Amino acid sequence: MFIGLDLGTSSLKAILIDERQRLLAEHTVPLTVQRRHDGWSEQDPAAWVQAARDALRAIRAQNDCRTLTGIGLSGHMHGATLLDADGQVLRPCMLWNDTRSFAEAQAFDADPAFRDITGNIVFPGFTAPKVEWVRRHEPEIFARIAKVLLPKDYLRFFLTGDYVAEMSDAAGTCWLDTRGRDWSQVLLSKSHLTRDQMPRLVEGSEPSGRLRGALAQALGLPPVVVAGGGGDNAAAAIGAGVVQDGTAFLSLGTSGVLFAANDGYRPDPATAVHTFCHALPGTWHQMGVILAASDALQWLSRLTGRSAAELTADLGDLRAPSRTLFLPYLGGERTPHNDAQIRGQFLNLEHATDAQAATRAVLEGVAFAFADCRDALAATGTTIQRCLAIGGGARSAYWLHVLATALGFPLDVPAQGEFGAALGAARLAIMAATGARAEIATPPDIARRIEPDQRLRAAFADTHARYRAAYTAVKGL
Repeated sequence: MFIGLDLGTSSLKAILIDERQRLLAEHTVPLTVQRRHDGWSEQDPAAWVQAARDALRAIRAQNDCRTLTGIGLSGHMHGATLLDADGQVLRPCMLWNDTRSFAEAQAFDADPAFRDITGNIVFPGFTAPKVEWVRRHEPEIFARIAKVLLPKDYLRFFLTGDYVAEMSDAAGTCWLDTRGRDWSQVLLSKSHLTRDQMPRLVEGSEPSGRLRGALAQALGLPPVVVAGGGGDNAAAAIGAGVVQDGTAFLSLGTSGVLFAANDGYRPDPATAVHTFCHALPGTWHQMGVILAASDALQWLSRLTGRSAAELTADLGDLRAPSRTLFLPYLGGERTPHNDAQIRGQFLNLEHATDAQAATRAVLEGVAFAFADCRDALAATGTTIQRCLAIGGGARSAYWLHVLATALGFPLDVPAQGEFGAALGAARLAIMAATGARAEIATPPDIARRIEPDQRLRAAFADTHARYRAAYTAVKGL
């Protein structure tokens, strides 16, 4: 048996699968985010540890885990978890959607070495500018940093006692030589850090350590292998079987991701596409990332006092977009704008704009943001013919029809079952513990395919053009 732990922004999920990858048990523990100031987003790492304890105990209570063989890890990327020489957390973790370090990111990005070595723009959400913000604004904390860990790697430290990271997550720090799959001493020096402050690197499918004996005994688990694991999107790709060149998925989670697997290194920082290592050796991936996907619908839910399910329940058949536009930049945007300071907009509101019309505009606005990602990926030479639709927002059939029509390619909807980052983490545990290869990362059964509505393609393309023009118009306001 194998456990996959997925540390998300709003919850930690644990699943247990057998050697045939059948789901035996699952448990989810909610988490909260602290937003003390505009642009700030933090979590207490102690909450992750308690959530992991609770989840593992719940899994153990549901099953006899004496034959457990491995644990895999997945987690939200880019977080800056700072530890002192005794392994104690120095401050709350600055999360992936914390954008306070935009000035530090601009300063790093102005140095050509960062793009040349990492293959990426230095985004404010990445780890290096966050730590630089600490150096500038909290120098007494910076002076005490002994180790910088990504969120899931702090969980690994709790589980194994070892400081270890893996390539897919490390690629989002701005300190990794993404082609060479190793820390860059050049970039660490430019960040006033040393290699000693970085964790050891492994591939996601390799062992990273073993569950500590005392902890294993306390949890009622054997001291099993803990796999390198993966950043949340790379792990989700392993769970969804997106490992071969040309395969892709679209994730409608809190944020949005258009993810394409690559068999080679294809950086193009100017497009604001993320080029990272995959969680498997010798592979990479590209992502277009938007910061608010289902989060935009949740914002509208809070604004209207109606649940997301209520807002999307009676939208009827797909129709051409109205004149009303929604720009989903509630906390800035990554692809293609790299703009931490832009904010969301409703445009062309009318007396007739009711909650239903606003809902359609929000769903369409997120779809157009994905269309921007499609175009950015195409600029690198990556063309998507179809992709898997995953994430909580993919439960809305109307939204999937909007997306397929805006993007111009079909979306495959998986049959019911587990196929996300937690499964990807468990599959990486199988690889690390048994030596299994990437062939075990099979795609899920497909329940249905959502085709673009060709009658409305021109209307959606025209509105996408207006959407892009609207960003240019409001950027300077």
